[in-house]
Amino acid sequence: MNAGRRRHQKPTPRAGGASASAADALGALARAAGLVMLAGLAAGCVARPVGDFGRAQPGVLHDTVMPYMGAGLAHSRKEPVSSLNQTDQEREMHDRTWRFLVAAHSRDWQFDSSVELQRTRIGRARDHKFTTDRYYAWLRGTQYRSSTTRYATVGRHILADFDTLPATFRAICGVEEVDRQRRIAVAELGSIEPVVAHNVEARRMENQWHVDWFVRALNYRYESYAYALDHLLVETPHERSMAVDEALRRLLPFVERANRGDFCLGGMSGGRDGAVTIRSRFQTMVQDNEVIPQK
Repeated sequence: MNAGRRRHQKPTPRAGGASASAADALGALARAAGLVMLAGLAAGCVARPVGDFGRAQPGVLHDTVMPYMGAGLAHSRKEPVSSLNQTDQEREMHDRTWRFLVAAHSRDWQFDSSVELQRTRIGRARDHKFTTDRYYAWLRGTQYRSSTTRYATVGRHILADFDTLPATFRAICGVEEVDRQRRIAVAELGSIEPVVAHNVEARRMENQWHVDWFVRALNYRYESYAYALDHLLVETPHERSMAVDEALRRLLPFVERANRGDFCLGGMSGGRDGAVTIRSRFQTMVQDNEVIPQK
């Protein structure tokens, strides 16, 4: 999966006094953000709190303070920052993709904190560095009364992803349509100021970066599940592995569609496509039960 390439906007030249004032303000903002991060890490509260069903809980710190500081830091890094109001479609996309960014295999607070710093743009993207053995390490270290319960846990996590992906894809498709309509409006309405057009392009890039992040997270989950299943087969072989492998096969078409950027076409509610054959890791393990008459 090739993530979208970042493009930097050139800063608008300003008068010397204004530039110095802006620099001082950004410097103060960065220092304040650093204090928030240090205090949050010390208290273990940088990670975004969750409520029922893993939904993000609203709060001033995570919804207002940290995004405000992150916007200032993104400006200082010369990254696009939009000031447009968020549409309902964009809000839904962020709500639905969020559960994929903080996965079931990231139970420790440091991982969740890094995701939240990335989401609010206080910190740079770090999800590129996550390794696929993390989920299996958590799964292996969790004490279960039966080793087969680990297979059930993996299968449950895969199916939870599978069940929410159709609605998540539709939400991303809705945002892509909003971005398309914005570009058309800017092109056809001659009275639109350049600063608004700049905002539209900045929001489009922000949305694309978020979608790219979701795609990376989906790939990471799939690869982590596959890694865990392979190692469970070696450590504690059991016939329940077949059900987990089947769940992975159902998830794969969504991963492939995400990598193609195909969020709007071909509703795949069942996770199967008659024109595509997905090889199972167990195809080489089928026993030969043919009875050969003895001479």
